[in-house]
Amino acid sequence: MARLLQIGVIAVLLAACTGLPAQHPRMELPPLRLAPASLQGTLALQQQLHFRFGRVERDLDALLEADAGQVQLLVQAMGQTGFRVHWDGQHLDEQRAPWLPRQVQAGRVLDDLQFALWPTAAIAAVLPPGWTVEDDGRLRRLRHAGQDGLRLQREMDGSLQLDNLAEGYSLQIRSVQVEAPQP
Repeated sequence: MARLLQIGVIAVLLAACTGLPAQHPRMELPPLRLAPASLQGTLALQQQLHFRFGRVERDLDALLEADAGQVQLLVQAMGQTGFRVHWDGQHLDEQRAPWLPRQVQAGRVLDDLQFALWPTAAIAAVLPPGWTVEDDGRLRRLRHAGQDGLRLQREMDGSLQLDNLAEGYSLQIRSVQVEAPQP
């Protein structure tokens, strides 16, 4: 699940970095803003992200850490930090590089990550009326009025494929568990 969250975050960052004109989303996705504790565990992942927005493709690296008290995300492109996000369940803080397009929004990145990695029940609990989340263990879908807004596919090789149909981008996430150093 951690891979899915990272994929979502990277997809949003890549979409903003493409330099393409902003498009109007098909639908407005609801904010999730799930409490870190609703993850019901911890994550420490290093990820490779492959983003596709139209004909534009980009590769990014990310580090994701999450526990009951906070979520932290660092995204890099070509060795340069583009974005840092910290979420404690109440305040969303971001630090961004000057070269990062303003369209990249910390809230959207956080929502994509939480959609990919948090438990389905935690997502369902915060959705506004008319929205549903469906998950069969391999495919997760965020739906409104019979249409998918987000789709997450869990691949056989352990990677995640996040398709943001509302905003027109996709993100492939490959994750490696980060081990804590031994004393």
